[in-house]
Amino acid sequence: MTPSRLRLILALMLAPFLWTAAGAQAISFPELGSALPGRTDVTYLDLARMVIPDLAADKDGFYRGGLPIEMRHIEGPDSGGSPPETSGFSNAAVLAIKAGGKDRLTMLFDLGDSPDSAEGYAVLALYDITAKPKLLDAVNVALDRGTYFHEPGRLSVSANDDVLITMSAHFNSSQNYVITPLIMIRDDKFEPIDMIYTFDENLCAYSRKQDVTLQTVGDGQPYAAIKVTVTDSTVLNGESCDDTPPRPESHEISVTYHWDKKTSRYTKDSDALDKLAGENANRF
Repeated sequence: MTPSRLRLILALMLAPFLWTAAGAQAISFPELGSALPGRTDVTYLDLARMVIPDLAADKDGFYRGGLPIEMRHIEGPDSGGSPPETSGFSNAAVLAIKAGGKDRLTMLFDLGDSPDSAEGYAVLALYDITAKPKLLDAVNVALDRGTYFHEPGRLSVSANDDVLITMSAHFNSSQNYVITPLIMIRDDKFEPIDMIYTFDENLCAYSRKQDVTLQTVGDGQPYAAIKVTVTDSTVLNGESCDDTPPRPESHEISVTYHWDKKTSRYTKDSDALDKLAGENANRF
């Protein structure tokens, strides 16, 4: 099975919980050749070419191009692989946000597989489109094979600022691995807050699923606290199997990130999600 087909299958599997809030959160997939709302002089393809300069549509309406501009990985200089020498996609996810009290536009391009990493290569780009469009920042946010916006796409942490939520994932016949980054924008640059690791299994006698939900909590700081809850559920499917299944149960693991004025960054109130990641790693 080709990598592109695997990405399509993964996107279809994840679609029910990725995009249920798409309308409310304004995540969209416009035709790249279409003009920006309220503009006649700029298309989404113009914005995409700021990331992949030679991007162009082929005869089937698929967009192809060469190497993207140079950029850092969201985790830092020691993470991520090289971009593919050629990229192709039919559209890109678009999400309008607030950053520092200013209107900004983000676009997420999944460019495909990296030639030297098991991760893919996905570009999260930040634009100022209030006048002549300007690319403000671009980072590789791929942490696994396929990368998307994670519902709800953004969280408002103040009247002037949103935090972005992406996700990277891959699956096999019985397992689904997901990494969910929380990303802040400061001075028109992307900054990571943290990464949330979850792991689903669908085995002979039971399935185990870890669902992530996020919400903001006002705590009197310049930026609202962010509460992350992972619901870890084990459900029996009624099949008779050789191994004894675990008991069905469901429990929540929650961590709250509070803004720290002294360090000017978010800090978490426990290591519960780190422990969950370690437990999941032992199940791989």
